[in-house]
Amino acid sequence: MPQRYYEDLAIGEIAESSERAVALEEMLEFARRYDPQYFHADPEAAKASIFGEVIASGIHTAALWRQLDASISGDIAWVCGVAWEDVRWPEAVRAGDRLRARFELLAKRPSRSHPDRGVVEVRYTLLNQRDAVVFTCRSINLVATRPVTAD
Repeated sequence: MPQRYYEDLAIGEIAESSERAVALEEMLEFARRYDPQYFHADPEAAKASIFGEVIASGIHTAALWRQLDASISGDIAWVCGVAWEDVRWPEAVRAGDRLRARFELLAKRPSRSHPDRGVVEVRYTLLNQRDAVVFTCRSINLVATRPVTAD
C-alpha cells in the first residue's frame, strides 16, 4: 500500500538508491533477447566497435534505472507515467559498473480534469561509480491525491 500521496511530495525533494553492479552475462542476456546489436550482444565483434567492448543496451540501462528507482520511489501512490522528455544516455554502461538511481522532484500541480490526482515532473538520473551520468530524463507522472475519508 502506498504511503505517500501527491500532497506529501515536495518540490526539490531528492532521493538516491543504493548501488547495483552490472554483470557482463546479464548485459549479454538482455541484448541477445531484446537489442541484438553486435556491440551489445557479441563480445568478439564489440571489440571492433567504437566502444572496444560490450556495452549495455540503452533499453537495458533504462530498465536498470527503473529497478533501482523502485527502491526510492516505490512508496509513492503512482497512477502512471505519461511522458519522458530529454531522454539521454551520455555515457555507456560497461560490465562491472556500479549504478545508483537519483530522483529529483522538479514541479507539481493539481490535475485540471481529475481531482483524484496530481501531475508531477521528476528528473531521473542513473549514475555510475565515478558519478558519471549514464541515463537521464525528465518524466511527467500522475500521482494519486490522498483519499477523502468520511468523518
